Parts: sequence; structure tokens; C-alpha cells
Amino acid sequence: MRGQDRPRLSALSLLMIVVAACAGSSLAVIGAGSQEAAPVTLVPRLTGTADPMAQNSIPPLDRPIVDDMRRMRNYPEQPPIIPHSIDGYQLTLNANRCLECHKREFTEGSGAPMISVTHFQDRDGQVLADVTPRRYFCTECHVQQTDARPLVPNNFVDADDVGRKK
Repeated sequence: MRGQDRPRLSALSLLMIVVAACAGSSLAVIGAGSQEAAPVTLVPRLTGTADPMAQNSIPPLDRPIVDDMRRMRNYPEQPPIIPHSIDGYQLTLNANRCLECHKREFTEGSGAPMISVTHFQDRDGQVLADVTPRRYFCTECHVQQTDARPLVPNNFVDADDVGRKK
């Protein structure tokens, strides 16, 4: 997983950051009292209600794309998407339905691609006999492909296409 070896902040550093942030915000409040406050403009919401505690209905999930075609990845190290429906799959501490097809010993019979060897390595690079606990819950990284419309416009240009003339 990305950032797993990133240095952590010490408790003292974190405390100093919090104290500095509180001091800065209190100075801003004191300074704001002498001037007229400017109106606050909020960024429009993408989903949900304006009141975070309001009860609202959950929209239904978009239809999964179930053509079982492997899609090209958009960027290096992108986890592959799930090209089939996973409705009803059990994914708990005691059971992982994904491993019934994608584990090395079952791929020949199922025709499913084997999970990456990186899923068998612990943080220190030691290869384990079974899937490492930090890679056990597949849907933390892999998502099911759906026909959902984008929430915001996407102007993504692949790195290979940048600067290329049409």
C-alpha cells in the first residue's frame, strides 16, 4: 500500500501543530471582529443533503458492468477493477469469497486471474503461504465497474497522449 513506510509525526510535533493552528484561528477571529465579515461562499455539494445530520434516502447502486472483460488501467499501479458482479459476496474475517476463484490453487479451474504475488508479502517483504492480512479485504482497493455517470467532468489526458498532435 502506498505510504506505508512514510515517517510518522511524533506526539510532540502533532501537539505543536495543533497549538499553532488554534492560536492562528483565534488571532483570525480577533482580527475579524474589527472588520466586517465577508460572506462565506460554500463549495456546492456533490452528494447528500446540506444538513449533515438530516435523514435522506440512499440512492440505489448503479448497475454493475458484468461483461468479464479486463479493462486497461488508467495509471501505473492502479488496482485492477472487478469486471463482474459481487452482490452477495461474503468478505469477513472468517470468509473471503474472492479467494475461491482468484487464489493460486483455484485459478486453473475457475479461469480467473491469480491475485498478485504482492498480496502474499508482508510489510518486510517476507513471502507468506497465504494472503497477508493487510491485503485480505479486496474491496479496499479493487472496485466493481458500474455504469455510473461521473459526479464531475473529467478532462484526464493519458501521459502518452500529452503533447501528441491529432
